[in-house]
Amino acid sequence: METAVVVGDGRVVEPVRFVALGDSLTEGVGDPVAGGWRGWAALLAGALAPQEAGVEFTNLARSGALSGDLRTAQLPAALALRPGVAAVVAGGNDTLRAGFDIGRTARELDAVLGELSDGGALLLTACLPDPGTLLRLPRPLARPLARRMRAVNTVVHALSVRHRAVHLHVTELPWVAQRHLLSVDRLHPSAEGHHVIARGFHALIAETGRPLSDAPAARPAEPPPGTAADLWWLATRGTSWVVDRSTDLLPGLVALAVGETVARLRGATARYDERMARAAEAALASLGPGGTTGQVAPIRLPDLPGRAVPGL
Repeated sequence: METAVVVGDGRVVEPVRFVALGDSLTEGVGDPVAGGWRGWAALLAGALAPQEAGVEFTNLARSGALSGDLRTAQLPAALALRPGVAAVVAGGNDTLRAGFDIGRTARELDAVLGELSDGGALLLTACLPDPGTLLRLPRPLARPLARRMRAVNTVVHALSVRHRAVHLHVTELPWVAQRHLLSVDRLHPSAEGHHVIARGFHALIAETGRPLSDAPAARPAEPPPGTAADLWWLATRGTSWVVDRSTDLLPGLVALAVGETVARLRGATARYDERMARAAEAALASLGPGGTTGQVAPIRLPDLPGRAVPGL
């Protein structure tokens, strides 16, 4: 653990405690280093305070975590660390479950953000791209997942306003157009993608006036994994990741695809979209005072080094 230090002008500087809660994105999947994953949160951690202060970083995120797992398993550990900065990025796995319930997702995330905020933490949140688009799934499969992801992002936007979080529009990154930002599994950022997310958060936090050190590097110093390493990951960890989720998701997803196809033939897909949008609004309204939908102004992400970022 870092301890307070006395700097040259006699000031006592406390280290910044940064805790990350979430799923595989925040765990760092897609950014391999010796001994495991690194990821955007670890990259950002080193830049969250002036060099003389130091940062105590704890990554509680775990692959496959649902919003409920953040509240029951990760939140107690986070609160015990008394963080000054806390990242809460989750909800994507909720959309990949047969029993998806936007009301439950909203309640769980609101509870996590509320308790961390009450403890004095600066909150970091993000909205996410839908997995159907990243995987380029057929329309009957992609549209239901996109509908769910829009609902989760609506909730995250509103909760970011409610709890005064620093919010990064990760969904606006050109994941499909600039394929190098995605890892081999097409669901998680590559090492370069993680760097872009870390730099995006750093830029937004800097706008608050909080003292920071230099932004994370634009690109990883390490060369990207070769084809053999990518194939090995897919054959081992990647395959198990898909199987773990397919046992729960596939029956429901097949039913969703059938329903989507029937709705399209009847010209009723817009009705499905409206129904999910209303469910998200109802979920937010049920949270009580302060839980109504809020607007998050579009935020410009830092340009990718040497590359245009269309529409950002």
